[in-house]
Amino acid sequence: MIRALFFGDVVGRIGRNCFLEQLPRIKRSFNPDLIIVNGENSAKGKGITSKICKAYYNSGVDCITSGNHIYDNREILDKMN
Repeated sequence: MIRALFFGDVVGRIGRNCFLEQLPRIKRSFNPDLIIVNGENSAKGKGITSKICKAYYNSGVDCITSGNHIYDNREILDKMN
């Protein structure tokens, strides 16, 4: 069985800082195989940036999901495959 953690709607700097600060403790507690975060509101509640994506991936996030707010910050569109 795969143990996955999914974090929905991390919003803005406060949400990012809290998420990134708490993630190591949560990883130790649950030992997940997969970490997923919804990042579409991570940049001031309006999309996400490549810098934020890199911070998430560097912290151990495996997948970043999104939604309609991804288009609020066009900088990231060039990075999407």
